[in-house]
Amino acid sequence: MGFKCGIVGLPNVGKSTLFNAITAAGARVANYPFTTIEPQIGVVAVPDKRLNDLAKIFNPPKVIPTTIEFVDIAGLVKNASKGEGLGNQFLSHIREVDAIVHVVRCFKNDDVSHIENDLNAKRDIEIIETELLLKDLDTVAKKLSETEKKAKSGDKKIKQEVDFYDRLKNYLGEGKPARSFSVPENEKEYFLNLHLLSVKPVMFVANVDEDGLTGKSDYLNPVREVAKSENATVILVNAEMEAEIAAMEYGEREEFLKDLGVPESGLDKVIHQGYALLNLITFFTHNEKELRAWTITRGIKAPQAAGKIHTDFERGFIRAEVLRYGDLLKFGSEHAAREKGHFAVHGHDYVVEDGDIIFFRFNV
Repeated sequence: MGFKCGIVGLPNVGKSTLFNAITAAGARVANYPFTTIEPQIGVVAVPDKRLNDLAKIFNPPKVIPTTIEFVDIAGLVKNASKGEGLGNQFLSHIREVDAIVHVVRCFKNDDVSHIENDLNAKRDIEIIETELLLKDLDTVAKKLSETEKKAKSGDKKIKQEVDFYDRLKNYLGEGKPARSFSVPENEKEYFLNLHLLSVKPVMFVANVDEDGLTGKSDYLNPVREVAKSENATVILVNAEMEAEIAAMEYGEREEFLKDLGVPESGLDKVIHQGYALLNLITFFTHNEKELRAWTITRGIKAPQAAGKIHTDFERGFIRAEVLRYGDLLKFGSEHAAREKGHFAVHGHDYVVEDGDIIFFRFNV
């Protein structure tokens, strides 16, 4: 599947509790730093009402949802970029994920210690973001030094590379993340090869107490301010409550959420936002054996989407026969939708849309 969201934050902010609730993978939870050392990984089904609707229409023997991976990365601390608290090891784990779920503590509890001894969400966010930036600065500085030595040969291309690393180093030095750095097309290769940490898209998960779920907690304002400045999303979650909800049977969970007056759990919001953060969409396939959801990056064309199912499908692609989810739901059956003309045949240039139901024709 290959799409990973890394859950980061200071120790004791509720990361592992959140991860447990999302994945039911059983990460250890304790009231002291560095409970998690090796990252815990859980593969999670992406909740999708459309899949349930399609299952009612097609009635297949098996229904397979699409998935996304969550990685519980150990709590970072101040000076992690210099190796504090096994920081270098933890930062390398962040390098391997596609997006960051930054958990921020927004609840007061004297029984759960805070590594900085008091509650200050803005400072906590800045500690994590500073460590990522410092690590990136170190990466770029080393690359710049290495390239400057090569530039003595007089090669114009290497001089261009030096100029790029120098500009990027100055930008990061101003405290700005790599994700907002403007990269010209002819320099993208240099940028991508650095594998920077602060280039990862981020969302903030504010771990609040039950009262904080109303959104009126004073602890939330600093998180919202930071998120607004970074054009990021803030999701409110009570990690302990979500862990209880996750342990319920599906029907019981639906009833509980209905009583609370919310359409989906905080965890479902985290999963959906992680999916959106990575710019992913879903298409569906079905046959007599199964109905299945597939994850692809937005903008992918039909042959490449077919390749997600099997490389032979992409190699021998002939056409994609496409039915839209909304049309199928409207007419109630595949046969009725076809009769009404809501069925399209597309070739190699078709860009797959979210919710497409596709049958691929190909040569073996």
